[in-house]
Amino acid sequence: MVFCYSVYGLYLQSNQPVPGLEAVPGVPRVDVRVELAQNATMAIEAVEFASPINQNSWRFNYPDGTKFIVDAEGTAIWATWINPMTLEDTATYLLGPILGFLLRLRGVICLHASAVVMGQGVAVFVGPAGAGKSTTAALFAHQGDPILSDDVVALLPQEEAFWVQPAYPYLRLWPSSVQLLYGAPDVLPPLTPNWEKCYLALTQTDYRFQQDPLPLRVIYLLRPRRDDLMAPEIQPVAAAAALVDLIANTYGNSLLDKPMRAMEFQGLSRLVTQIPVRCLTAQADPPDLFQLCDAVRADVASLSAPGFNVES
Repeated sequence: MVFCYSVYGLYLQSNQPVPGLEAVPGVPRVDVRVELAQNATMAIEAVEFASPINQNSWRFNYPDGTKFIVDAEGTAIWATWINPMTLEDTATYLLGPILGFLLRLRGVICLHASAVVMGQGVAVFVGPAGAGKSTTAALFAHQGDPILSDDVVALLPQEEAFWVQPAYPYLRLWPSSVQLLYGAPDVLPPLTPNWEKCYLALTQTDYRFQQDPLPLRVIYLLRPRRDDLMAPEIQPVAAAAALVDLIANTYGNSLLDKPMRAMEFQGLSRLVTQIPVRCLTAQADPPDLFQLCDAVRADVASLSAPGFNVES
């Protein structure tokens, strides 16, 4: 039995259900085949040996014993794990760094970001780990805005636009973020039995997951909160400075070879000349979450105002 999924603009076929993804009845093609097996050391070795491009495949060994092999074409993934790790733990790697890297192999720009639908376009919130990307997305989700992606934002250029691809229908949140948003750290279920992160299901009542791609409208670079601010601060960023920031916040950038880096530079250079980039800084204490949302919505609305131009 096989299970089919659509994620990041790719069609996946897996030998096991993938926690966090909703299976679809069928797919028009198979872009990536996924093999998941617990305690499968021999199976992994056999796959490696049988692969015709075995010397050009990528192996990911995690400290908890979870292992992945990704073929150089970005068309196949093999994974195995050992106790006490679970299929749910393996899926967090698969849907994050593994597919993020596979997308890079396929030439897709992937930002370390979260994506929120606003009107007919998408606002993307970019930043390193701990910057507040998922927390910001959860805040907008709580107010009824559809979410397109969390942690990995895949961008596909089409004509004069970049289209943000849908990811999975939940947000990953640390207990501290859950406390900030909901008043208690334990009101959401854990993502896996072995990790303290929680998940906010976007399939439940009052939340919305955007299942179709939409064009990117604006990028926000999340900055550290500041004690001296009385209100959120949003400032335009020149294209050259934005390029440096985005290069630092692409997925798997430490693993890219020279041709991949050149392709990335070309794609990001085009991105910052076509899409407005802003710095978003929130006040430190107390953070007025609703004020942050209002400031972002007002800024997004201004993008369609007469005379607006991308900073150069």
